[in-house]
Amino acid sequence: MTQKIRKATADNAASPPSSLAASVGASIRQLRTAQGLTLADVAARADISQAMLSRVETGAVSPSLETVAALAAALGADLPALFRGMETQASDAQLVRKGEGLEVVRRGTKRGHTYHLLASDRGPRKAFEPFLVTLTDKSEIFPEFQHPGTEFIHMLEGSLRYRHGSENYLLKPGDTLTFSGNVPHGPQTLLRLPIRFLSIIIYHDEPQ
Repeated sequence: MTQKIRKATADNAASPPSSLAASVGASIRQLRTAQGLTLADVAARADISQAMLSRVETGAVSPSLETVAALAAALGADLPALFRGMETQASDAQLVRKGEGLEVVRRGTKRGHTYHLLASDRGPRKAFEPFLVTLTDKSEIFPEFQHPGTEFIHMLEGSLRYRHGSENYLLKPGDTLTFSGNVPHGPQTLLRLPIRFLSIIIYHDEPQ
């Protein structure tokens, strides 16, 4: 876990800033100062450098979701608390520009597979999660994912076979697959790389 967070902080150093990163950074700074904690205190707890934490707080970098989760734990806060600052914006719209979505580390994924969160849901409960998924490495064996709600996948580039329960589906650009997230699912065979698709998870009122 420590090595992953250190790797994430190194990667984030070159990430472009975004309005989402600025909002998350402001929330982290507010929580830290409210608790009377120094940069050194929180950085040590989250296992990142003070310089990196300072850049996160000022919105100078877009941290990975794994780094944000480590900071939330260091501050004794739940992850959604760091996104609630966006509620103070004048508009109810969120704009995440190309390449600015928070990179999510999902269980079982390795280098060559990225999941970028395209919006942060506001409020105490998640209603949905939209991801831009990029797959570039044929060698990985994929885990099975399982979660509450309904998932919607829309293919943008490449092709693959996607499994859902005992079925598998050939997906090409323009194809859409919608399914229950409670049934084990995930990529089965990567056919034409690179692969990119939108994945939107709608949670309904199910516990998470």
